[in-house]
Amino acid sequence: MAGIYIHIPFCKTRCIYCDFFSSAIKGEESQYVDALCREIRVQGEYLRSEPIETIYFGGGTPSQLKAAYFEKIFDSLSKSKFRLNPTEVTLEANPDDITQEYLDSIKNLPFNRISLGIQSFEDSELEFLNRRHHARSAINAVKQCQDSGFKNISIDLIYGIPHQSVEMWGKNLQQAIDLHVQHVSAYHLIYEEGTKLHKQLESGEITPVDEDLSIQMFDQMIELLCHHGFEHYEISNFAKPGYRSKHNSSYWNGTHYLGLGASAHSYNGHSRQWNIASIGQYIKSIQNNKIPAEIENITPQIAYNDYIITRMRTKEGLNTKELSGLFGEEIKDRCLESAQQHVRKGTVVLKGDVLKLTRQGIFISDSIMRDLLL
Repeated sequence: MAGIYIHIPFCKTRCIYCDFFSSAIKGEESQYVDALCREIRVQGEYLRSEPIETIYFGGGTPSQLKAAYFEKIFDSLSKSKFRLNPTEVTLEANPDDITQEYLDSIKNLPFNRISLGIQSFEDSELEFLNRRHHARSAINAVKQCQDSGFKNISIDLIYGIPHQSVEMWGKNLQQAIDLHVQHVSAYHLIYEEGTKLHKQLESGEITPVDEDLSIQMFDQMIELLCHHGFEHYEISNFAKPGYRSKHNSSYWNGTHYLGLGASAHSYNGHSRQWNIASIGQYIKSIQNNKIPAEIENITPQIAYNDYIITRMRTKEGLNTKELSGLFGEEIKDRCLESAQQHVRKGTVVLKGDVLKLTRQGIFISDSIMRDLLL
């Protein structure tokens, strides 16, 4: 099985924390969608006839596109060489874009999963993050999606926002629970270089929450969501039984995927590539039937490091027998030797053939995984 990711880079406004490739410039949608459809034809052999199980429209803000553009993209996919058999088709959306009129316009399209970029149910936090919706519109968006028949709804939340308290974060989580969504992705606020948020940090305009408070919020999230029936299946992701994100899981279990659109990434097991992060240059190259991508061949070292970084993020962890089969007994022994210091600290556990993070280790997972890399 394989997946297709389609990048829609258009945004109405830019959030202060966002470092994803996007553009607030309007008027390029038609040309961009034409280029996407052409790339679909050009890239028809990339996944070597593997069945396509998931399609994911991410951004940017895909809900900025009109239904007619999605129809055109789905039509191109249906006429392509891809073996389409999708069981999960996701649309990322901003709550402000979710109106009954918009939902009616997409109801006959293949979308069966909506991922709402809510980030917070607190107006002061939304204003700080420069989100263009309010708490009430976020709640209404979830309910409208539910009333329109969507039974698989995911929401994104952010914690560790300056001035956010444990109580405020708890209210955000409780609101998500009360809305009966099937999936929650929750991320700690990151100060990425080049963002407005990072500039505010450097200037001393804002102060990040301290580590102890961040850990409290993380523990609170696990306790509350798991108590209400969510499975903590990946560091930042929680799902009701049967509602794990199939597409995102493909990134963590080594499934092949094709990324379409400006800045989109692809992986076929032998190499990975990423398209140019420029709408204009992307369109121009695709019009000449050229994929404007850089390619990196997967060496054994890269493959091993990718394996560690992705598998250790998951609830299942990594299987040492699989590790040995893929990379050899010597590499497996080195990995287990590097892991011992963390086993002794109680941040990693080796149970049978499975090596995985403990709850204490999840919050410091980056440093643990660094020690396991080649």
